[in-house]
Amino acid sequence: MANIKENKKYHFTYKTTNLINNRYYLGMHSTNRIDDGYLGSGKRLYYELNKYGRDNFKFEILKQFSSREELVQAEINLITEQDIQNPNCLNLKPGGSGGFTDESRKKARQVTDTILEKKYGRDFRSILAKQYRQDLTDNDRENISKLVKAGLKRVNFDHATFKGKRHSEETLNKMRNAKIGHGKGSDNSQFGKCWITNDLESKKINKGDIIPEGWRLGRKIK
Repeated sequence: MANIKENKKYHFTYKTTNLINNRYYLGMHSTNRIDDGYLGSGKRLYYELNKYGRDNFKFEILKQFSSREELVQAEINLITEQDIQNPNCLNLKPGGSGGFTDESRKKARQVTDTILEKKYGRDFRSILAKQYRQDLTDNDRENISKLVKAGLKRVNFDHATFKGKRHSEETLNKMRNAKIGHGKGSDNSQFGKCWITNDLESKKINKGDIIPEGWRLGRKIK
């Protein structure tokens, strides 16, 4: 699959300069709109932008290129070890050595999880998954099913072959250990909820919520 950035209209190297302390950041950017407001994505630059505000930075296009491939090569020549050693340079790595590492991906996931947990609670994964499933169209579901089947086929998994077989004791122990602590206390998706009924139907509400008129604590058992 082609990199989506290769299909952009403009490819250029740039320099973003802090007008207050003269620190600068060098980089490359591919976009369909020159004035898209992009200033760079470096970690140090991010801190400077937060501290001084975007209005105190100047963005300069250094050179334009006809393709993403040419741009990548240009960045290698643009950001040198000498720049990295310059105390005014905000870049952390020389050109061509950027990209996400396993550690940076892990940290990004941790930050994202923290934000989602604050917004939706500890059960945010189940909540978001449920919302996602509800938003799926029939066509989406069909495409997902095809992808799953294709994935199983690639690893030669056959439901019919596995039918009637049992997991090994080692596998079962791993599955049991993985579930230890899950579903207990606040980790339980039903934590803090209770049943109420009007003797015709039952539903769950949050404990402490006002029970509607005609309803009472309990559950209708069929």
